[in-house]
Amino acid sequence: MFEYIKGLLTELSPTYAIIEANGIGYFINITVNTYSKLKKGQECKLFLHEILREDLHAIYGFENLSEREMFRKLITVNGVGANTARLILSSLSVNNVVQAINEENINVLKSVKGIGVKTAQRIVIELKDKLSDFDIQISEISSSLNNTLQKDALNALTMLGFSKPNVEKVLIKLLKDNKEISLENLIKLALNYL
Repeated sequence: MFEYIKGLLTELSPTYAIIEANGIGYFINITVNTYSKLKKGQECKLFLHEILREDLHAIYGFENLSEREMFRKLITVNGVGANTARLILSSLSVNNVVQAINEENINVLKSVKGIGVKTAQRIVIELKDKLSDFDIQISEISSSLNNTLQKDALNALTMLGFSKPNVEKVLIKLLKDNKEISLENLIKLALNYL
């Protein structure tokens, strides 16, 4: 299994990239989110997921590890194949998918072309408990947040037994509404919402 590829991006479209590495051109399926971060003719690095079957040998590439991890989680859902997972990650950001699953917001998932009610429900049911260890950084959602404050509060609240995704959502909201807040007050406020 390949971990990543690093090389010259010789061809680029919203659905695939061709990367030349050591004289070999690799055809890599990508999401629209990954496409938006690449530039043809430049060196790039994509994290890979390889699918090998009797009738298929496909490589999927992702600009970052969290997108690849979400892809891997989505393809474990019954009825969600690699192309459907890629379509979801082309339509929604990783943070949007995590938030939709944690909040059981089927309408967000249904907004993706080709995803019906039953598939959206299956995604929520099968992945809801599997995202607690999913490492999405709060700074990805809002880079303006105070990183030290949010990490300290997150650590303190998870040590108290609260689930990481719930704590992250509460902290994001509180830090957006309270720009100048102490760690102690942030934790006290968060406890009211958890």
